[in-house]
Amino acid sequence: MQQLYCESCQRFLADRFVVGSCPTEGCYNDFARGDQCEKCGKLLNSTDLVDPKCKVCGVTPCVRDTDHLFLELPQLREKLEKYIDETSVAGSWSQNAIHITDSWLKEGLKPRCITRDLKWGVPVPHEKYKDKVFYVWFDAPIGYISITACYTPEWEKWWKNPENVELYQFMGKDNVPFHTVMFPSALLGTGENWTLMKTISVTEYLKYESGKFSKTRGIGVFGNDAKATNIPADVWRYYLLSNRPEASDAVFTWTDLQAKFNNELINNLGNFVNRVLSFIAKPEGAGYSSIIPDAPNADSHPLSQSLAETVGKLVEQYIDAMDKVKLKQGLKIAMAISSEGNAYLQESQFWKLYKQDAASCAIVMKTSAALVYLLACLLEPFMLSFSKDVLQQLNLCTKAQISFCDEKREIAKANRTWDLVPANHKIGKPVPLFKALDNDAVARFREVFAGSQAERNARVS
Repeated sequence: MQQLYCESCQRFLADRFVVGSCPTEGCYNDFARGDQCEKCGKLLNSTDLVDPKCKVCGVTPCVRDTDHLFLELPQLREKLEKYIDETSVAGSWSQNAIHITDSWLKEGLKPRCITRDLKWGVPVPHEKYKDKVFYVWFDAPIGYISITACYTPEWEKWWKNPENVELYQFMGKDNVPFHTVMFPSALLGTGENWTLMKTISVTEYLKYESGKFSKTRGIGVFGNDAKATNIPADVWRYYLLSNRPEASDAVFTWTDLQAKFNNELINNLGNFVNRVLSFIAKPEGAGYSSIIPDAPNADSHPLSQSLAETVGKLVEQYIDAMDKVKLKQGLKIAMAISSEGNAYLQESQFWKLYKQDAASCAIVMKTSAALVYLLACLLEPFMLSFSKDVLQQLNLCTKAQISFCDEKREIAKANRTWDLVPANHKIGKPVPLFKALDNDAVARFREVFAGSQAERNARVS
């Protein structure tokens, strides 16, 4: 094959060391890489680029002949298409994953180069190609298997057991073809009984303020940056998952993070949990001395029965969304249950019931405490620390959580919400779960993380 060679650097250029204009009609991206255009998503060969440049020295590279190994995708087409047709339906692939995969197939499968003229990487175990390494997107998915093999000698229980194991994968849309075409083809080509990916959940792009996240150019907020803000990890998890670009691009802004944090996590979720547990913790005469009251006739309490019916339906919707890997929708439904809890407290006017109708107040508070417990269970996949903290305040063991993912499918329990926690159980000490993010902090973060990494460094120096 022909490959770009930089005479100045005296080496063949790896895909990420060459940049040029995308040749795809209508794209016009001047910053396409040697293996893929981030703008249109088309997979490329470096020699396809228009006006390519070496990213190291800026010189225009020349074309040289070199010998490489290829994956013969055309010979695997029939097996691959059968796998995609069946699994995309059974695994409820996200629409963008289906669209990207279909467009790749319609273009026609071509032999794909799986080696590179580089020093860094996994060496090819063949005498003729000993000076070459495997192309990263051929090798990296195989790493999923080898990582498991490093963990346990029984790795085949996961990777060669398709009858009993389901493989889920999550990624951005630019990595789809490597996981729906390249990796399955490599496994199918062996003729062995591999566990192939069943469900793929693909996101669109998350943009930063008015631009685009770019690790290369240092634009945006990344792992170390997020940690440096001292904003709790659960807040980041909540914001990013509630803003997850599942169907279209989404935008990260500091003001939106602040709004979701203060209005949804504090005023909705945190307020409900603290309001319920703080009232139960009040001494006798004002509350229940930290003891969850008994509520023997809860199923005949109209307001509580209505809440239970609503919550039961929401839990069914939550499970359906999570089964289909619609994480954003699952989180939204869980937060809707918290909103129902706040409305339930307001409509019951429990602070009046405590003196006027003790039996009804006991029902309301036992039901509300159970709803707090339910929320800790439903939100665990999204906010692990929050879940642990709430269970600790409830003085309930984390191992005793309700299971919505095993064969029992304990959905029916949500229809009798008040039964989720035992009467006469002593709760722990309630404390506020979140601290508000003020305007000054938001303004500071926006200034600190503005511009590229180079511009930030220049400001510091």
